[in-house]
Amino acid sequence: MNRREAILSALGIFAVALVARVYFAAQIVFPKPEDTAYYVAVARNLLDGRGLVFDALWSYGTPPLEVPRAAFEVWLPMPTFLAAIPMAIAGQTFMASQVSSILIGALVPVLAWWLAADVAQELELPVGRARTLAVGAGLTTAVYLPLLLHSSLPDSTMPFTVLALVAIVLMTRILRSTSRPRIVDPRLLALGVVIGLAALTRNEAIWLGVVWAGLVWFTGDRPMADRVGLIGVVAVVAAIVFAPWAVRNWQAFGSPLPSQTATNALSITGLDIFAWNDPPNLQRYLAVGWQALLEMRVVGFLHNLLNVLLLLGLPISILGVISIPLVWPSRSLRPLAWYSLVTFLFTCLVFPVSTTWGTFLHAAGPVHVWLVIGALLLLDAVIARVGQMRGWTRPVAWLGPALAIFGSALFSLVLLGTFGRGSIETRDHYAQLGARMAEAGHPLDETAGPVISDFPIWLADTQGARALALPDEPPVDVFDLARAFPGTRYVVLSEGGDHEHWPEDVDAGAPWSECFRELDIGMAPTRVFEIVCR
Repeated sequence: MNRREAILSALGIFAVALVARVYFAAQIVFPKPEDTAYYVAVARNLLDGRGLVFDALWSYGTPPLEVPRAAFEVWLPMPTFLAAIPMAIAGQTFMASQVSSILIGALVPVLAWWLAADVAQELELPVGRARTLAVGAGLTTAVYLPLLLHSSLPDSTMPFTVLALVAIVLMTRILRSTSRPRIVDPRLLALGVVIGLAALTRNEAIWLGVVWAGLVWFTGDRPMADRVGLIGVVAVVAAIVFAPWAVRNWQAFGSPLPSQTATNALSITGLDIFAWNDPPNLQRYLAVGWQALLEMRVVGFLHNLLNVLLLLGLPISILGVISIPLVWPSRSLRPLAWYSLVTFLFTCLVFPVSTTWGTFLHAAGPVHVWLVIGALLLLDAVIARVGQMRGWTRPVAWLGPALAIFGSALFSLVLLGTFGRGSIETRDHYAQLGARMAEAGHPLDETAGPVISDFPIWLADTQGARALALPDEPPVDVFDLARAFPGTRYVVLSEGGDHEHWPEDVDAGAPWSECFRELDIGMAPTRVFEIVCR
């Protein structure tokens, strides 16, 4: 493929991906799930001159426990910085914040095309099949639902996916080089910068560094000095990029790294992230017994495989998983394959509970690209084999990508309405909640004091009130939480269902239930309790 053809192919794929993402994002009118609302709300506070702060305390695992508080005790700031750019130009709306995720998400299919072209060159496919494979990979990822959905949400998924794929392309280029590496090699410096930026986006950037170090150390016959240099330069540059954020975290939270992330590995339920008087710890974790610990890992494995990788990517995702033995030997995809395997297994084994709440989901963008390329390689191989058996004389390599594009586009269009309606319902719910509380004489605004809620991020973002996460603990512990934050007057259960203690304990008259008087706002299933004890 000459330079002109490559540029036109990349631009064409980017244009298709951009149109698909604009159309899809137009249906998503509210930042759902809550982490998306967090990034957007912090961007709004940043543009208002308040800095990187947020008005909800959604977890109690990282001191200081104050509200408003410094943002990003667990998550990382890159999505907020990216969302703030179009918001500064077009206004502080959710629609404006989507611009960054749409543009960044449209780069992913271009990178998929690039990787697929590398694989085709490595396999020495005929020119027609090679072009069809590469363009097919780009166009399939352009309409592939898991990548399409997160391109409409300004969260960490798409920025991390782009940075991870760029890092993987750079790794492949450097490892293929036959010349002795130079310390100031621009590709090495660029890889360090990209991994450093990825570390400002998601904690899984550590696996990009681990994969790079492993491939340098265990593949090839480089002298020891060269291996140390290849690893060391990238590590130093990445550390320099991340260092300012580490200093900020140290000042804000007393640690340069998100220490609460390690604590989350000891969760025994997803609601442990909101614990107040019963936080995760090793003794509590081990007390559940080895059977429960094993079951957690089985559940985490099935969630990562089925919910994250397979269900939203049907039917291509199934072919992608089947193709893993086919694509694993590929040198062009080796860094991507190792990243996918390490990230998948680590979240299953170390964070089996947290991963059911999105740990692997938001780091799986590169894995989806790997599966798409693998699926197209499998289809190409099958069609080529059938053609040989049947004696076909005309090239039909286009058939595999055509099926993949059609299947992915159809599945995305079918489920688009579901995601759109969900965002509209959540937006309308919080608009109605604010109106009903105001009508009842209990407005949820800055005068309400901190409000305890099962969805504190959405409540703070939509109502302009300070919010506290509702722990899944008995009324006595929730009352203790209210006393720790003077002025707390309300507990708002927007949906309920996941909590074991709320509202069941209050309904059953558990100790200290008398301190929570229910307010009738006529908005079932939402329930609001006023704290009447002082």
